[in-house]
Amino acid sequence: MNALILIAAAASVAAPSPTPVQKDGAEHYVWGRVNDGWHLVKRDDLSVIEERIQPGAAEVRHYHVRARQYFHVLAGELTMEAAGQTHRLMAGQGIEIAPGVPHQAQNAGAAPVEILVTSTPKSHGDRVEAPLPE
Repeated sequence: MNALILIAAAASVAAPSPTPVQKDGAEHYVWGRVNDGWHLVKRDDLSVIEERIQPGAAEVRHYHVRARQYFHVLAGELTMEAAGQTHRLMAGQGIEIAPGVPHQAQNAGAAPVEILVTSTPKSHGDRVEAPLPE
């Protein structure tokens, strides 16, 4: 019984109090000159970013050594090339990308695409460019 009390006490000390998160007020950055990102969760073990990709924009094709990622479409249509296969994802759909899998998120449509990108651990500093072979 004493062990349970110690575990409960340790958990209450170590765990921060949950607080709501929203895009407004989140740390913002611009990538590719025209695309936006907002850090909703920014930790070493977990990253959640909301991104807006403009029509015709694409990230550089790459892979991550450690990070596993999940891309979830909130609005618009995302084109995701992963390991040589192209997937068209609509709002409500997502795709998981394992570490080591080359991929490239693109907006081939006429309207902005809004996505959530979840990475564990964080993907920043873990990126290796992987252009398609010619």
